[in-house]
Formats: sequence, C-alpha cells, structure tokens
Amino acid sequence: MQVSVETTSNIERRMTIGVPAQEIDQAVQKRLQETARTVRLNGFRPGKVPMSVVKRRFGDSVRQEIVGEVMRDSYVKALQEQDVNPAGWPKFEPKTMEEGKDLEFVAIFEVLPEIELGDLSKVSVEKLTSEITDKDIDNMIDNLRRQQATMKEVKRKSKNKDVLTIDFKGTIDGEEFEGGAAEGHRLTLGSGQMIPGFEKAIQGGKAGEDLEIEVTFPEDYHNEELAGKPAKFEVKIHKVEEPQLPELDTEFFKKFGIEAEDEATFREEVKKNMERELKQAVSNKVKNDVVDGLLESTELDIPAALVDQEIDRLRQDAVQRFGGQVDFQQLPKEIFQEQAERRVKTGLLFQEVVKKNDLKADPAKVDEKIQEIASTYEQPDEVIAHFNGNPEQKSQIESSVLEDSVVDFVLEQASVKEKKVKYEEAIQAGQPQR
Repeated sequence: MQVSVETTSNIERRMTIGVPAQEIDQAVQKRLQETARTVRLNGFRPGKVPMSVVKRRFGDSVRQEIVGEVMRDSYVKALQEQDVNPAGWPKFEPKTMEEGKDLEFVAIFEVLPEIELGDLSKVSVEKLTSEITDKDIDNMIDNLRRQQATMKEVKRKSKNKDVLTIDFKGTIDGEEFEGGAAEGHRLTLGSGQMIPGFEKAIQGGKAGEDLEIEVTFPEDYHNEELAGKPAKFEVKIHKVEEPQLPELDTEFFKKFGIEAEDEATFREEVKKNMERELKQAVSNKVKNDVVDGLLESTELDIPAALVDQEIDRLRQDAVQRFGGQVDFQQLPKEIFQEQAERRVKTGLLFQEVVKKNDLKADPAKVDEKIQEIASTYEQPDEVIAHFNGNPEQKSQIESSVLEDSVVDFVLEQASVKEKKVKYEEAIQAGQPQR
C-alpha cells in the first residue's frame, strides 16, 4: 500500500492511497466463491452454480463492495501509519478502479487544528458581586406566589400585574406586518412580554374597551425590518383578571419542596436557594467572559465535521425541549450554526489550555461539587452514593471541574475587574450562553 499526504489548508488533508490490483482481485474472487456456495438461481442446484455465471451476475456489485471495504480499511491503516488524527469521516474520491489495475483513491478529511493560544493577559473579565436584600427575597416569594395564583375576573380598570385577554393588530404606515396581530392573547401587565411602551399604553383599560396606541420598535429589535419604526396597534380588551395569591402557609411551602412551619423558616430556605443561584450566575458570567476572551485572542480554524456533530446534538436537545412534538429534520441547521461553532471552538481552546498546562480535575473539588449538587435533594447521601457508583455520571462532574480549572488558570493571568450589581442584574448577566 502506497500512501502520500497533502496539506491543502490548516485543517484539511488529501491522502492518496494506492492498493495493488492483486489484493483487490483476490478479495473479489474469494467473495464470489462464497457467493457461489450460497446463491440460489433457477436451473441450478444450490452450490452448483458455475463460477462464470456467478461472476457475470454478481461480479460488478461484488467488486464495488470490495472496493468500498478496501478503501475504508486502507484509510484506517494509513492513518495509523502516518500518525494522523482525523476530526471526522473522510470523503473518498476514486481515481482508478478498473479491474486488473491498482486501486488508487483520495481520502479528503479534516484534522484537529494546531492551536497557538493568544496572550491571556489581554483577556478582560468582569466579576460581578452582589448581596441578596430583604427586598430581593420579597420579590422572589412574590414570584413564587404568582406561579401558584388563581385568577379572578374584575370589572375595574387594569393595573400592573393584572392579566388581560386581548386581540391586537399592528400596522406600519398603514400596512400590517408579520407577527403583528393575535387574537385571545393573554398578557400580564408589567411582564415586558411586548415591545417597550405597549403594556404601559393599555394599562388602565377595561374589559370591552377598544384602544388605539402608538409605539416605536427598539433600534436593536431582532427583526431588522421593524427596528426603529413607529407602529400603530388596535387593541380590543376582552377580559381583565386579577391574580389571587395563595397564603404563606405550610401547604404552600410544601409545593416548593420546603418543610417549614413558619414564614421566617421559609424565607431562610428561599434565601439559601437564591444564594446558590447567585453563585452559579457569577460563575457563568466569569466563564462567558473567559470564553469570549479566548475566542478574541486566538485565531482558530474549526473542522466542519465537528460543527455538524454539535449541530446534531443541539437539534436533538431542541426536539427534547419541544417534548418530541417536532421532527429533528424540520429544524434547519442554520439556526444552530453560530452556537455550534462557539461550542466547538470553546471545547478545542479549553482542551489546549488543559494540555499545555497539564491541568487535572482535583478529586477534592469533584467531591465538593457532588456534595453541592446533593445538598439540593432530600436524601443527599443517596445522591452522593449514586454519583460515586456511576463512573459515567461522575466523569461528567470531573469534566465540569476541569473546565473550572481552565477558567481559574485564565483568571490568574487575565485582567479582572469587580463590579457590584443588584441581584436581578447578576442573575440576568449570568444566563449561560447556548
């Protein structure tokens, strides 16, 4: 077998492989003999079909099968000989396949990029700090109560937090626009669900009223055709409902998995959960900044095969979020492209930091993270035992700890500035990037 490798880009390779004709012919002959022993043809007893007939009937298809198998096997063997690590399956391009001639084909594939990490001292990280106030806890409990609220229809003017059932139709310069109309839409005033100014403009309206309001789409609106444009909306209010909040009692506490006899104990448990969320949000924000800094400071070509694999994972995740109600193939690849590229680049950069600096997942930190997860369950000891007895799930924790080690390593060299913010701002800033 003859092998030559050509570098056609930073990550693409063209491997030309030659296989002697004798090897192909022998494999074809062996397969035809096996076929002759088992094939059933009219006019011939089993196992007695002449080889000339077998070759005439099956020769071409058998040769195609053998050539396909030889190309795959030769490619794998060539990779080992050349010490090449591909990033995905290749595209085969046969050059000569005629019977009696040496087989020659080209395998086109991508390899993992060689990465030269940028100057980590130029990475800028904003580390948020925040305190949970009594007002933050009040707001959180109010949100929990509203999740369990029942609705009561009222005839008064609508106010903040009321739920309105409305029809609306929007126009720009007298023309309706896509997505600008709905019937029977339920809107919580003050939720920020609609564009700025819409909810405030209809607040005070009563059931049965018809309103005409004017608002302007934000300059950074996601639909560029509507961004910054003034619009008119005709709004019909069908119903105004007022949330009836449940009492803060033991029955309410149990709905959130909290065994508490009084409000003070419940507030303390809510605060503990908020502290965990705040810690995670701050950590997410730091990690996002680290990733952004690495991406900005490092030139990186990524194999399309890895991006395609990540897109498939994202599509599967989306199908699960939709409860299996949407077909995998109905989700266009393009909507996941940017997110998939970021994930692949992040993974490659983190791997490079780990390799270059011989980072390891500290067993003590792995145990600490498992205990932290277990603390949110009623039977933490059972959760700890489950992780310790399940190597696959424990390895996921180890990977998470190793990622934390990468972040910590970059932070030691990066430019880090602390910024004090309110709790809600910290939570919002710490939303993980998909």
